[in-house]
Amino acid sequence: MPEPKERILSPHLLTFLLVEDDDNHAHLVMRSLQKARVQNRVFRVSDGAEALAFLRSEGDFADTPHPDVVLLDLNLPKLSGHEVLAIIKQDEHLKTIPVVVMTTSDAESDRVKAYEHHANSYVVKPLDFDRFRELVRDLCLYWGVWNEPPEGE
Repeated sequence: MPEPKERILSPHLLTFLLVEDDDNHAHLVMRSLQKARVQNRVFRVSDGAEALAFLRSEGDFADTPHPDVVLLDLNLPKLSGHEVLAIIKQDEHLKTIPVVVMTTSDAESDRVKAYEHHANSYVVKPLDFDRFRELVRDLCLYWGVWNEPPEGE
């Protein structure tokens, strides 16, 4: 019986949508994403309403690409991260986009609510810069190499 072939990992270009209202956190995430994989494209919006407009290609976001992954903060102006997540996961055109809740909140109630709204992952932003970069690198590795989205996604 022939031995099974080892799976060859082929990283692909990722488009991230970062939904983050804190400029310092956004800068850290964007810099870390870009350093983790040079090819990554990162778009940022700073409130929940902009996030939905981006995802629906509305207004100023009419020509933006469909993101592969959404990195979603919970504490946002206009619409909270929980509200945005619930809307994404109820929308037939958006619900298959992986949403990673990336927040400073380690509250059990926030975790439970995020998973009730079908978050794909929930991570608490580390305070240590090196651990933060490691987290972002691992997210890129997982979503860009290991994860296998359905065809056409």
